[in-house]
Amino acid sequence: MTDFSKMIDRRHSNSVKWDVADNELPMWVADMDFQTLPAIVDAIEDRAKNGIFGYEEVPQAYFEAVQNWYAEEHNWRPDTEWMIFATGVVPTISSSVRRLTNVGDNVLVQAPVYNIFYNSIVNNGRHVLSSDLVRDDQDVYHIDWNDLEAKMAEPLTTMMILCNPHNPVGHIWSAETLAKIGDLAAKHHVVVLADEIHGDITAPGKEYTPFASVNKVNEQNSVTCVSPSKTFNVAALHAATVIVPNEALRSVVDRGLNTDELAEPNSFAIPGTIAAYTKGHQWVTELRAYVEENKNVVTKFINDNISSVHVVHGDATYLIWLDISEVGMPAKRLGQLIREKTGLYLSEGSVYGGDGDQFLRMNLACPRQRVLDGLNRLETGIKAAKAAIKA
Repeated sequence: MTDFSKMIDRRHSNSVKWDVADNELPMWVADMDFQTLPAIVDAIEDRAKNGIFGYEEVPQAYFEAVQNWYAEEHNWRPDTEWMIFATGVVPTISSSVRRLTNVGDNVLVQAPVYNIFYNSIVNNGRHVLSSDLVRDDQDVYHIDWNDLEAKMAEPLTTMMILCNPHNPVGHIWSAETLAKIGDLAAKHHVVVLADEIHGDITAPGKEYTPFASVNKVNEQNSVTCVSPSKTFNVAALHAATVIVPNEALRSVVDRGLNTDELAEPNSFAIPGTIAAYTKGHQWVTELRAYVEENKNVVTKFINDNISSVHVVHGDATYLIWLDISEVGMPAKRLGQLIREKTGLYLSEGSVYGGDGDQFLRMNLACPRQRVLDGLNRLETGIKAAKAAIKA
């Protein structure tokens, strides 16, 4: 059993997440405060003992590890010939935008959505076109199908970036929904790029469906990006796999990754990934259970103590989406005030677009002691916000 309750001091360690003041508690960026799978550390140490770190190739064993992981964990066995190594999901998205669309094209997203998608689109001279998700009375986010098809049908819309499962709302798209998205995309000649980096982190008993696994239509019109980075907290290994079943599409994506110098592994990316995908099954099972209990703790605390904040439950990611609309202060200002008054650093929902200005995002991938600290700070911060509004 893994002790996910172990407190680890990450301050002054070159951590982006923990580059904060000594009194602050960062619960923002999607970076876990758990030590990674021990087998990954062992594999890196073994590789380091060699003492030579020259140019490396990607062995077949790497692709077989990815293939077997998806077969065992997600009931999908992608052909290893479909796979390309890349140094990250976001670099792959940016490269694919450059290769699969033209300057001035629309790239479709579903806001509120991971904010870096916007950077990959705008920084490359394309236009963001959002078919915003709609939240119902049961706190479930849905697709507005008429709006989605209308925006896919626009002549300049050539790509859709699908977040599957969806960050930040934590929604798992059903196979039926994915099939409908795939049908519309094929009908309107829109390539689907599926970011599935959070696919391993779902509530116990809840499973995600890879977009390309649903049917041949989806398979042949998609680029899927996966990585152990979120699952095992190894983002700095810079390892991802791009799965493109369509040969012609794969050739274009592959050429883009090579042109952009994004297809060469560092010395630890390969052994680390192989270790994760061959020895990490039980660890991930335990991780999922711990994260889910953290979500339960947060939901109960907020329900009992912070009546003006509402938890929108999601079955995926280790992030939780907090509705702060009843507080009476927009997300950006509220997030700043909470940080100023308490040191708690959350993600402001406004950066995700859509209805995000009414939300804050909290990262729960940390020991429970730290979660409780964050909740106490949140309660204090909300009280301070209400006092500021009344003043």
